[in-house]
Formats: sequence, C-alpha cells, structure tokens
Amino acid sequence: MTAPEPRRITPGLVDAPTDVDLVVIGLGITGAGVALDAASRGLSVLAVDAHDLAFGTSRWSSKMVHGGLRYLAKGQVGVAHESAVERGLLMEVTAPHLTHAMPYVVPLTSTVTRVQQAMTRVGIAAGDLLRRGARTDASTLPKPRHLSATETQRLVPALRPGGLHGAMLAWDGQLEDDARLVITVARTAASSGAHVRTRARVLTATGTSVELRDELTGATHTVTARAVVNATGVWAASLVDGISLRPSRGTHLVLRAESLPGLSMSVFCPVPDETNRFVMVLPQPDGTVYAGLTDEPVEGDVPDVPQPTEAEIGFLLDVVSAAFAHQLHRSDVVGAFAGLRPLLDSSDGRTSDLSRQHAVLTSSTGVITVVGGKLTTYRKMAEDAVDAAVAAGGLPARRCRTRELPLLGAASRSVLAGLEEPARLVRRFGTDAALVLADAREVTGLSDEELLAPVSGQVPVTLAELVFGVTHEGAADVDDLLDRRTRVGLVPGDRAAAVPLAERAMSLVVDAGR
Repeated sequence: MTAPEPRRITPGLVDAPTDVDLVVIGLGITGAGVALDAASRGLSVLAVDAHDLAFGTSRWSSKMVHGGLRYLAKGQVGVAHESAVERGLLMEVTAPHLTHAMPYVVPLTSTVTRVQQAMTRVGIAAGDLLRRGARTDASTLPKPRHLSATETQRLVPALRPGGLHGAMLAWDGQLEDDARLVITVARTAASSGAHVRTRARVLTATGTSVELRDELTGATHTVTARAVVNATGVWAASLVDGISLRPSRGTHLVLRAESLPGLSMSVFCPVPDETNRFVMVLPQPDGTVYAGLTDEPVEGDVPDVPQPTEAEIGFLLDVVSAAFAHQLHRSDVVGAFAGLRPLLDSSDGRTSDLSRQHAVLTSSTGVITVVGGKLTTYRKMAEDAVDAAVAAGGLPARRCRTRELPLLGAASRSVLAGLEEPARLVRRFGTDAALVLADAREVTGLSDEELLAPVSGQVPVTLAELVFGVTHEGAADVDDLLDRRTRVGLVPGDRAAAVPLAERAMSLVVDAGR
C-alpha cells in the first residue's frame, strides 16, 4: 500500500477543516513551531496566517542562532542558558543543514578602554561556558581565543590597522536564512499532518473557535477547536486583551561584499561610549554583508513592514566605518531592513534592557498567547505553548518530540558534504535538494542547465527553487517568492532583476496544472 503524499502548505481556505484539536494563529517561527510540536504529538492542527509564512518579525533578524552571550551580560542567566541549549539542538539535531558555525572577531583597539577589553574577554569566556553547559560539541563551535594584531590583520584584512592591538576570536551559530528556517519548520509541520494555510485572516477568536476570512476569495470560515494559540508576535495584543508590549525596532543594512574587501568572517564592532554593545558585520553566502542592529522604541500602530530610519542607517555606517579601513558611505547601502521585537512591557527602562524571556498567557476568552522570546528559542516557546494548550483543552497528546525531531532535509554535515546536488540547493534544502530539482524537472520539462542558471552574477536564485516555492511551499505570488522563499527582495535592484524569472516560475506551475 502506498503511503499518502504529505500535506503541502496551501494559500487560502478551500477544503480547510472545520473542527480540529488546535488552531494556531500566526506563521512566523513561533507559530510554525507550535504547529509542528502539536502535529508531532498526534493532535489535529490548523495553522493560519493573514499574509504568508515568515511575513513578520521572523524574516527581519540577524540570521543568527545566538548562544545567549548578550543576555548573560544583562544578568538574564536563564534566558542565556536556554538560548545556548536551543542553539545546540538546531546546529546538531534539528537543522544542521540550515546552520553553520560563524567565526567572529571583536577588535581590541586604542579606542576600547581596558574595562571594555576585560569585559569582552570575560564575556566571551562565559559564552564558552554556556556552550559547554549546553553540551554543544567543540567540533560544532570551537573554543574562543585571543588574537595578536598580526593574526587579526591576516584573518580580517579589511579592518583599520591604526590602533589595532589584537582581537578576540569566538564562534556563534549562523542561519542560511531566517525565513528559510520558518518555511522548513512549516513544511515539516505539514508533513506531520498539520493543515498550514496562508492568506487566512482571523476575524475573531476565542479559546474554542475562530472565524476566518479567506483573503483570496473573501469567503468566511468558522472553525471549532479544543484550544487556540495566538502566536502573532508583535501583533498579539490586537487579537486578545490583557497583553502589554513595548516593541523595539532593529535595523540592518545590506552591503555588497566589495564594500568591505577581504571580509571572510563576522566582526563585532564596539559602539563608542557603550560598555556592552556592538554592531555586527555579518558576511552572507550570497555575496552580501549585513550590518546591524539598532534597538529603538516604537510608538503607535504596528506597521506590517517596518521601515529603517535615516538616523539608524547613519549610526550603523558610522560605527562600522570606524572599525574598517574602507570609509562607508550612504551609496554603499544597497538595501536595509527592520524588524520589531515583541518585548513584554515589564520595566520603565530602555527597550534594550527588557528581558527576552518568553511568556505563555491565557486571555479571558481562553486564547493562549505565546509572546516575547526570540528566534533561537522558538522550539522551547512552542513546547511551552502546546503544553498549555493540552492542559487547557484536555487534549490526548503524546509527549513533546521536537528535541529529537529533525526538520525536513536535515542530515549530518558529513552526509550533506557528500551530496551531488548544487551547493546552493544543499545549503537551502539539505537532503531535499534532490527533491527540489526533480520537482522542477517534472513541472517544467526543462534541462538542469536552465533550471539551475542564476538570475545574474549578483543574484544566485534559480528557477528550480522558485518552482519548488510554488509547488511545495505555498507561494501565492511573486512577492512570496522573492521576499520570503528567497531573500532577493532585501536588495531592491536585485529584486527587479529577478521578477521575470519569478513570474516565469508561477506561469510554468500554472501551465502544468499544479
């Protein structure tokens, strides 16, 4: 007997269930994680988003899996340990295909005081203690060490040599892409039995039902449930009462690699007059570099797509330019993006001082909300939310399995290194790279040469992955393909160049009746 084909992510609500154990609202990293956790426990799940997968905060991160060092520096020991544990699980168990070790240096210059240098050394040593406490192997994340000025210049020739005394070399985790992680978690949830639907807006919600509107057809749809989880992040307070958030905006710049020549590892640039604050300069596999980030309070209505301010862009350029030999200018910025952190309002201080601890809250109508936290700890946030839903709804769920459940495409790094598919597909899909290519061949009938040809020398996106974005990942239009399934949209010029190929992918899938 042939096993049924796993469910795929679907835009709209046609044929969606009307009665489930759990409805999940929001398909950022936390909502996708909740859907996967619940489905893997044997619960029936409908997970919905008004827009698309990774539409909100989850796609605007630094594309890192942090080990918790920044939280330890603020005395948030529990958050720091949780981050280190979850980082280790992502890198060694659940998503080794989407993560890799990221070496970074912290330059020690004449402008960095002795107190700052001492705190940097102590902090990095404490970060390694977190790694060991989390039982992450040194082969995954090597031990930190001090570099001489000569070693530093050899490893990072782009740094400004004047006043450079040396550096600290340390390691953290880096994602292939944050939206790619969300999409892979959502695909894994669907393959575990969850119904994952985009373009499905929640009109009203209680702990036992939700009213939805299909954003493609306008039709409304009522679903009854034993429990409802609100995982809408920075928009959580608009769905239920009793939640107070203080969003903060984190802005990043996108630069071309040639703006900082010779940069092969990340650099954490100390912010002047700040004891423990850095601007991170993060090389990406597609030939770009991200520089960020800021932490600015946000007042008023929450926008769908936050916009960086010129003041933030100028601040980031100034800090990075002070550390590097090449003076950066506004013209070096080929793109910029900003995300809003869903921070719980728990103090009168700066948003940068608010805890990144997550919370699971129950509204007066019975909706369970999970809020706060950060991308790295999404799995634990999801586990806690599903535990609360199981208790509230009296659901017959199995134990949580996500600590040992690999995401689709996951394999050991040695297995991944031996795959024959193109490196870009392996980086983004792991062992599913062969599926991506086979699907594109079947749908289009085109040669591998045409399916794997990049848009241009600066835009490595291929037709094969765009087709897969439609057939398996629920992309409903060109925006979904370029802004979330790939990240071409981070650079407006590159996006414009890729539009014709994305339109062709959509057309080929339609012509194939898929």
